[in-house]
Amino acid sequence: MAVSNAGRQAAGQRKLQSADRFLVGVGEGAQVRLGGLALHFKLRAGHTSGQLSIAEMTLDPHRLVPPHVHADEDEYTCVVAGTVGVRVGDEEFEATQGCYVFKPRGLAHAFWNPADDPARTVEVIVPAGFEAFFAELAEAYAAGDARQLQQRRADLAVKYRLGYPAELVPELKAKHGLKLIGE
Repeated sequence: MAVSNAGRQAAGQRKLQSADRFLVGVGEGAQVRLGGLALHFKLRAGHTSGQLSIAEMTLDPHRLVPPHVHADEDEYTCVVAGTVGVRVGDEEFEATQGCYVFKPRGLAHAFWNPADDPARTVEVIVPAGFEAFFAELAEAYAAGDARQLQQRRADLAVKYRLGYPAELVPELKAKHGLKLIGE
């Protein structure tokens, strides 16, 4: 069946009119910064009926995202620039550009940037919803009160069923010459 120029133009117009529902452009999406960690949310729960969320992450040099355990979410990471050190359970490794990392729920994991340049990843979180944790934590960072931040982090850990095996932090910091995000 042949499509006329008018039909093609109408189809193109429908596509353009729908872009706000089906396209998140470069630079679009909510962003948060957490003291050495920047997240740029591209797809959120509302985009995917709660199935997954996707964020672009930038991790500053020599920064550690603290070890944590999700009760409800699996995380999938694609390294798009730089190198990311990773600990999942008792295993440690480095993931370079093009590598994918699986961080399953129920298993402690941490990641860090061992290099002198920022590392960039794409993070997929299944199911969606955990992106709200970062937005709420960013509000506490913006307040600038260290005690308030620690209490808010503890409250959010309960709300989002997140555990922090803090005993791993000194070991990872010393072994890899890192600073915790927010320090």
